[in-house]
Amino acid sequence: MLFVPGDSEKKLSKGDESPADALILDLEDAVAPSRTQIARGMVLDYLRSRTDRSKQQLWVRINPLSTPAALLDLVIVGGAPDGIVLPKVNSAQDVIQLSHYLEALEVREGVAQGAIRIVPVATETAPAMFNLGSYANCSPRLAGLTWGAEDIAAALGASTNRRENGEYDHVFQLARALCLTGAAAAGVQAIDTMYGDYKNPAGLEADSKYARRSGFTGKIAIHPAQVDVINAAFSPSEDEIAWSKRVVDVFTQNPGLGTVGLDGKMLDMPHLKQAQSVLALAARFAK
Repeated sequence: MLFVPGDSEKKLSKGDESPADALILDLEDAVAPSRTQIARGMVLDYLRSRTDRSKQQLWVRINPLSTPAALLDLVIVGGAPDGIVLPKVNSAQDVIQLSHYLEALEVREGVAQGAIRIVPVATETAPAMFNLGSYANCSPRLAGLTWGAEDIAAALGASTNRRENGEYDHVFQLARALCLTGAAAAGVQAIDTMYGDYKNPAGLEADSKYARRSGFTGKIAIHPAQVDVINAAFSPSEDEIAWSKRVVDVFTQNPGLGTVGLDGKMLDMPHLKQAQSVLALAARFAK
């Protein structure tokens, strides 16, 4: 998911050239308050001009529901975005509230009921950290959870979110872990936060691969050059696909067994599920 400032005609015009699976047209942090109204009109026009979303979804990050700007931002419903990224939530109640707004606005704008999905940025406030388990069954619109390390640092009064060795400090590692666990509990995608050093592709690659190994299914990009690196990191390698096929084959050849041996390793049902997940992901990329 690639962030694009909602008030940048140049960057919006290049959006469809990106290999990102989705663009996030930003009305929040990437736009100065003095230009928010301009950005709303530009984003609405952009959404209406790009009705074919078969290759790339279009999402919009609105302002927090706690601000007056949020309701004004929802003029973009008229462009039928694929989803809304909701920042600075405190709990699933914010998703429920936004869902109620969307139900009414979709009717008004002639948009299919339930078509607009929601991904909250679920770790940006102190109360949010205690509520990552609240999202299960909160709304059929919920498509995933993502997290952020910058705003929670500000909320906690931290001067930095990383240690001297570059790793996230404990509380931010906790935010990442709780986002991942909360998404799994809700049965939705876990989307890793952005990697700020966009001129460091090696660091981005390592960070992306770590996120995928941990269980995240995608990552946010803040610069077009990051997209290819992220896509490669989240794509199964040929070795992974070959191994997964062998795992599935050995279980298929031994029906009824919960544990089998392969290359000197004992495999059980979690290994089979993991292999099936890799093959399903590879099949999606092959389309």
